[in-house]
Amino acid sequence: MTSTSTKTTRKKKAPPATILVVEDNPDQWGLIRWALQKQLPEVEPVWLTNIAQTLAYLDACSASAEQFPKLVLLDLYLPRRDDGWQLLELIKTHHTYRLMPVVIMSHSDRAEDIEESYVHRGTSYMVKPVDYQQWLDYFQAFRRYWWHAVVLPTGR
Repeated sequence: MTSTSTKTTRKKKAPPATILVVEDNPDQWGLIRWALQKQLPEVEPVWLTNIAQTLAYLDACSASAEQFPKLVLLDLYLPRRDDGWQLLELIKTHHTYRLMPVVIMSHSDRAEDIEESYVHRGTSYMVKPVDYQQWLDYFQAFRRYWWHAVVLPTGR
């Protein structure tokens, strides 16, 4: 008589989608993180504060064949406005990263900042909310748009 053992086939759980948050202000990061956790609990936000960290993170994703972030939330002033433009330019001209959507975030509602973000191929521009409830409302709309309405390029 032969004994057969049953193998339990377990599906590997897909890693959570990541959103890369490039924000140099820890207080702003706290608001963003809490609002993301509330409105997009299945998403893992990754916080970076400058150009070098961001490029190192993206290079590490590329080198390890890990999935790239689903999208990037980029503070325009890191702390200088030129830093935000430089990082956006580096992402949008890189052969591997250029398809990632990059949402520019800023407290600035100046027409020239908004226009310049699109000139540099930013995917969209958002004026940052000023309090936690506004962040919650923003990420509720964000979820409907970026997670339900839009089809994003697939990462690796």
